[in-house]
Amino acid sequence: MEKVAVIDLGSNSVRMVLANILEGGYFVVFDDIKETVRLGQGMEKDGFLKSSKIAQAIKTLKMFRKLCDAYEVDKIIAVATNAVRRAKNQRSFLDEVYAMCGFKINVLAEEEESKLIYQGVINSLEIPKGLILDISGSSTQLIHYNRRNILNTINIPFGSITLTDLFYDETMPPEKQAEKIELFITEQLSRLDWLKQLEPEVQLIGVGGAFRNLGKISRMLRRYSLDNTHNYVLQKEHFVDIYDMIKVLDYEKRMKIKGMSSGRADIFISALACIKGLLNVIPNTQMTISACGLREGILYNYAVPSTSEKPITDILGHSISSIMKYFDENAAHAEQVYNLSMQLFKQLRVLHKLPRQYVKILRVASLLHDCGSRIKYYDHHKHSFYIILNSHLNGLTQRELLLSAFVASAHRKEGLNLGEWNKYKDILKEEDLPAVRKLGVILRIAESLDRSMSGVIKTIYCDVLGDSVIMKTEADGDCSLEIKNALAASAEFYKAFHKNLEIL
Repeated sequence: MEKVAVIDLGSNSVRMVLANILEGGYFVVFDDIKETVRLGQGMEKDGFLKSSKIAQAIKTLKMFRKLCDAYEVDKIIAVATNAVRRAKNQRSFLDEVYAMCGFKINVLAEEEESKLIYQGVINSLEIPKGLILDISGSSTQLIHYNRRNILNTINIPFGSITLTDLFYDETMPPEKQAEKIELFITEQLSRLDWLKQLEPEVQLIGVGGAFRNLGKISRMLRRYSLDNTHNYVLQKEHFVDIYDMIKVLDYEKRMKIKGMSSGRADIFISALACIKGLLNVIPNTQMTISACGLREGILYNYAVPSTSEKPITDILGHSISSIMKYFDENAAHAEQVYNLSMQLFKQLRVLHKLPRQYVKILRVASLLHDCGSRIKYYDHHKHSFYIILNSHLNGLTQRELLLSAFVASAHRKEGLNLGEWNKYKDILKEEDLPAVRKLGVILRIAESLDRSMSGVIKTIYCDVLGDSVIMKTEADGDCSLEIKNALAASAEFYKAFHKNLEIL
């Protein structure tokens, strides 16, 4: 297993992500460290990186080097973006970094940066038409794509740091500065004909630290029950409420907001004003926050080289396989349980009447139902619940992620934990509870029908006759153990489907 470090030298912060590269084209992040350096601060006057910021960056990179050595990292990929790209003293800075830290930093061209951000997003979100917004300290990037093809990109040389510096006036209240930034960005973006002509179905996707912080504040204000950044959806009205609340506050009051990052409070209004300026131009009513961007794009390119040319086709499948690989699951057994679950779902459609979108949930739950065994076999269904819930599975909405975790947890006799269920009532729908109970029983029976983990049962046929369901199995050998275990779910089957269960 190879260990890779990706270092991202941005205008506001320097960040390093460490990942295990798994066989077959997968990666799992095992550490992440960030330091606020503000490398791009003060560059607007003369275009030079300031000596104090260079010293701070070198100090941070030395710390990263120690961490890489401690982890015995095999490969280091270090990149720099807009601040270093524009710096007149770029060469001397890069030479000093190499001499002091041993890092060879690749300064990304605008096109390279946009493509890597896009690759981080497109391989982790199921959004066919999107407009990606990434606000860094000294630039704002827009990437418009449709059906996995980039159509338009632009890099505007203003970010949260440079806008804060440009419009700073100690005699002016913060809301007036915010309004000036908002107007400035609106005017800049209104010149882009392609932006004004966006189709209504193009979804806005927010990438980067400003959006991660915005999502955290939003979840705390809403008392949202799931603290997950990736694929968190923020409605425009709620964003405007947050913007209006924060833009009138001075720095000290901003620092007291729950969820506010201490390294971002002084420049956060500029980022929000930038977002509002874009929303003034486009028709979107909501935004989706992505936890994946530039660094993940680099990791995808390294672990799955084909993604540099063509995105992953099955995002969810790739993400599931990563977890199965990492937790060393019995892949043959998991695939057999998935296969039998799908057969039962189709055969029992006349009873469960669930729409097709629940197939995705059953897929996740059936393939990952045993992942909790890596913690401990006893009560592994409970461990599977929180592993799935915190697994950062790509290709799922946050509601689908929750439902998948609950179905996996319901595959044992104990069934669904209603106390746990009630924690997430703000996300789940009324119809989800009976659906999870039905899917949980289906998964329990499917797992039982591969109790010997030998794949003995090949096909299942279900006949609904009166008050009974008769399951007929086609097997390649003795399946008495499987049938006996499956019949133990008869009581749960009756509660879910109001039918008696017979298995032949």
